[in-house]
Amino acid sequence: MYWLGIDIGTGGSRALLVEEGGKVAGDFTAPHEDMRMERPLWAEQRPENWWEAAQAAIRGVLAEKKATGADIAGIGLSGQMHGLVILDENNEVIRPALIWCDQRSQLQVDWINQTVGKENVLAFTANPVLTGFTLPKLLWVRDNEPKNFARVRKMLLPKDYVRFKLTGGYATEVSDASGTALFDVVTRQWSSEMVEGVKLDPEILPAVYESSDVTGEISEEAAAATGLRPGTPVAGGGGDQAASAVGNGIVEPGIVSCTLGTSGVVFAHMERPLYDRHGRVHTFCHAVRGKWHVMGVTQGAGLSLQWFRNQFAPGTSYDALTSEAATAPAGAHGLFWLPYLMGERTPHLDATARGGWIGVTAKHSRADLLRALLEGVSYSQKDCLDVIEQMGVPVELVRASGGGGRSPLWRQLLADVFGKKVATLETQEGSAYGAALLAMTATGAFASVPDACRAAIRETSSVSPRPHESQIYNRGHEVYRALYPTLRPIYGLIEGLG
Repeated sequence: MYWLGIDIGTGGSRALLVEEGGKVAGDFTAPHEDMRMERPLWAEQRPENWWEAAQAAIRGVLAEKKATGADIAGIGLSGQMHGLVILDENNEVIRPALIWCDQRSQLQVDWINQTVGKENVLAFTANPVLTGFTLPKLLWVRDNEPKNFARVRKMLLPKDYVRFKLTGGYATEVSDASGTALFDVVTRQWSSEMVEGVKLDPEILPAVYESSDVTGEISEEAAAATGLRPGTPVAGGGGDQAASAVGNGIVEPGIVSCTLGTSGVVFAHMERPLYDRHGRVHTFCHAVRGKWHVMGVTQGAGLSLQWFRNQFAPGTSYDALTSEAATAPAGAHGLFWLPYLMGERTPHLDATARGGWIGVTAKHSRADLLRALLEGVSYSQKDCLDVIEQMGVPVELVRASGGGGRSPLWRQLLADVFGKKVATLETQEGSAYGAALLAMTATGAFASVPDACRAAIRETSSVSPRPHESQIYNRGHEVYRALYPTLRPIYGLIEGLG
């Protein structure tokens, strides 16, 4: 018997089969179309393409293991957070989804803060409202595409659109709902104050569940499209970061994860909801029943390396690029990279921030550019970790995951920059693995999410900070932190140029 975890990422949809006890049995990833970026800081994808890729991934992993739908005991979903999927009365997608890194909605953020009040937003949702969140995207459609907005009958998040295609039901769960700016994170339900404050019809919102609850069953139509068995239970699952945290065992105090995917996230478990009064990090419901988490986000983490490869080294592997970066010295001869390719969240909350190298001289080589890029992303993740520790959240160990976490050089950089031991796990499947563990819990294979993690997750190796390099990076981080406030007045001028 298997459990299936499905992750609807930015670059592709991944299906992962997990055996009893939590061992990975097989995986298959189907790529997505490239995101559409009509203007700087805009980002859209077609939800229909997510469903196409999810079908391909499910059929692919079943074929790989010569399994059938009857072999699947339960399904869990994970996916990129904050994306806006809007459906009409016929359940057709009205327009492409504005995804997590889209930054076009600053005017709508300002309107929410003026209309509802900044302090009230914090009180109602435990977070400030940001351009990356779902609500400002919906209001952007209301303000700029009124004909499309008039057709809206249901609003869904990315993974929950795939859930709808699988089950026919409109549902989400607490961790993903936390990133909409419409959810009361403390009481774990939609915020009527926010809904009424921005004059939305509450009927457009899906039902909300805990992450290890069963939210529906595979429909006959979905079974025909995917090869799954009708009636197979589908668990709530989690937003990509909460699901990844489950996959990394970040379900008890003291252990923190650093996930370097397209974005970079430092994630810590909390027994009770705490939030940063400056709003620099996010306090969301965890995928663990009755628990919460705090996370800091770098918008352009792995995206920075992906951008470099696409623009300057097409066809080159990421391993080759990090190997080249390793030939440059710590500190990259005084070169710094600001990873603000899509604005920035933690700690700046600035959608206008722009990226770039600072300190370039004629001496610098391509290896220095790459080394500085990896270091700049690591400094940004250090900013996230610092805020979390300032909140009083204990940090005893960091577990690295995501594409960047698979790089030995980048893991060592994180240890040196953080000044913390950085561990790796036996299974590094991230969000899809966490979604499968949530499905196992929902169907009774484990009594609780922490029980699932204790049984299935094992550390295999770790690296410790090196004193000499850590000293270099402590000084480097001081310089890095000084760059944003120095350049901030310039970003507004650049934005005016398009």
